[in-house]
Amino acid sequence: MASSKLQLPADDSVLLLFTHSNLSTFAADIRVSQQTTVEALKDKLWRKTGTAVASMRLQLRDDTGAKVADLDDDAAPLAAYGPYNGYRIHVLDLDPSSLTSGGWLEDTSLVDKYKMSDEAYDKLHTNFRKFKEKMTPKSSTSEDKEQLEKHMEELCSKIKGERHSLL
Repeated sequence: MASSKLQLPADDSVLLLFTHSNLSTFAADIRVSQQTTVEALKDKLWRKTGTAVASMRLQLRDDTGAKVADLDDDAAPLAAYGPYNGYRIHVLDLDPSSLTSGGWLEDTSLVDKYKMSDEAYDKLHTNFRKFKEKMTPKSSTSEDKEQLEKHMEELCSKIKGERHSLL
């Protein structure tokens, strides 16, 4: 019996959580074919994490976080290490001068901010302060406040009158 070309092989992929040694905010669930080589996986992770393939060590960890294996054979398929859905691959960045080390990609306090004096800011053609002044209503006078109060009292009395007529 010849097999049909329309029959697809069973899905051999696993859903893995990926974490990184230098990026505490990086965690991604990625479905990966078990036939993917470790080298191809590293290349994929390089694009997501910024860690160079040559500086990357991968560890397979089970769902409790215990280390199952080091993925140290770049030519081996992922299946050689026996991952299950829910396992984690932890990326260790071995490069001390990596962009990911020292928190440069996560800690914005390490980035120099542009600073401008208040005088220079006020000289700008448009700025938020000018916009806010334009949009904020001017403070009302005591006459305006009295008129508003009188208007509100009239509205309240009309509402009360309508309510009593309904009863």
